Amino acid sequence: MTAQLIRALADERASVRLQAAMAAGTDPDSALLDALIDRCRVEPDFYVRDMLTWAITRLPAAGTVPVLINELDSPIAQARSQSLHSLSKIGDHAAWPYITRDLLTDAEVEVARAAWRAAVIVVPVDERTGLAAILATQFGRGDTDVHRSLSRAFVELGSAAAPVVQAARRSSDPIVRGHAAATEQLMNDPESAFGFDVDAAKRIAALGAAADDM
Repeated sequence: MTAQLIRALADERASVRLQAAMAAGTDPDSALLDALIDRCRVEPDFYVRDMLTWAITRLPAAGTVPVLINELDSPIAQARSQSLHSLSKIGDHAAWPYITRDLLTDAEVEVARAAWRAAVIVVPVDERTGLAAILATQFGRGDTDVHRSLSRAFVELGSAAAPVVQAARRSSDPIVRGHAAATEQLMNDPESAFGFDVDAAKRIAALGAAADDM
C-alpha cells in the first residue's frame, strides 16, 4: 500500500494525488513522510498541497518537525513555504529558533507570509516584541492580501506588538503609516474589516514628493 500511495502522489492527475494525500492522512504511516515532503516541494494544486499538509500533521511531531525544519534551508521557495505552513499547523515551539529573520523577510512573498503565520504561533512570550520589530520592517509590502496577512500576525502577537505598531504610525513613509494605522485598528477590534487603502497612501506619498520638488 505504501508503494502504491507514493506512486499515486506523483500521478499526473490532481484528483488522484488528492485522494492519495487523503489516504496518507487517514491512515498515518511515517514511512510516507519523505514522499509527502518531496511532493510538497513541487505540488502545483492548492487543494492537494493543503491535503499534504494535513497528512504530515497526522504523523508524530517528533519525527516530522526535524524534517520540516531541514526544509527551511531549501533553495526551492515552495519547499520553504509549505514547511512553514506545516509547522504552523503543528505548533511545536521547537521550530521557533529556525524561523529566522531571513525567512520572515524572504524575497518570495509566500514564504514570508508563511513565516509570519508560523512565527506568531510558536514564538515564546518574552520574544514577541522582538518578533514584532522584525515584522514591522514589512509594513507596506505587497498587495492587499499580504497587508492583511501581516496585520493579522500583529493581532496574534497582541499587546506586546502595540509599541512597535505605534512607532510605525509615526513613519515618514505614508504607506507604512497607513498600514500601521490599519493594523492598530484591527488589533483594537479583530472583528472589524481591514481598512488600509494602499492607493490612497501612494497618492499621499506622490503629493508629498511633488511638494518637496517645488
